[in-house]
Amino acid sequence: MFAYFRGKLASVLPEEVVVEVSGIAYQFLISATTHRQLPEPGCEVLLFSHLVVREDLLQLYGFSKEEERQLFRLLLLTSGVGPKLALALLSGLQVQDIHEAILANSPERLYGITGVGKKTAARIILELRDKILKLSPFSAVASPERLTSTLLRDDAVNALVTLGFSRIIVQKAVVAILEQNHELTVEEVIKAALVSIHNS
Repeated sequence: MFAYFRGKLASVLPEEVVVEVSGIAYQFLISATTHRQLPEPGCEVLLFSHLVVREDLLQLYGFSKEEERQLFRLLLLTSGVGPKLALALLSGLQVQDIHEAILANSPERLYGITGVGKKTAARIILELRDKILKLSPFSAVASPERLTSTLLRDDAVNALVTLGFSRIIVQKAVVAILEQNHELTVEEVIKAALVSIHNS
């Protein structure tokens, strides 16, 4: 029904934003990935949107990129996956990482995200793999640089999880750090993530 909204970013919370368009304020639920890519309040923003309609609810979901909305819609096609869980997945991992986990048949990369157990992860992979293969460019083989970045991220996340931290918290911290600097070592990522987690 709505392709996207372009307007002034009126307010920002970690999981929710309000965008004013022609004097009308629209509330969107967002992922942590989209939250990290938002401008400062008062600036113009464009959000790709998805409207969930229920008997007792009309809720807009906003995405900074079309590929994130596309994956959100695919996740909603999976048995047992609703908007809340789909958004949690997009908050815990980047779009490319979820695509890679599905294509590589690696459900363990989806574990630990709130609400995602072994059965749910396996079901997501089973039901979405063929659909992901049809998409471009995500169906292409990852570049050596991408593979190196993925391995670095996984090593850092696994190391922090063994220290007793929640995987979902760790993944958010590590992804945010690597978005700012791709040239860190595993040890540097772990140190920066510990600082980020303790300061949050």
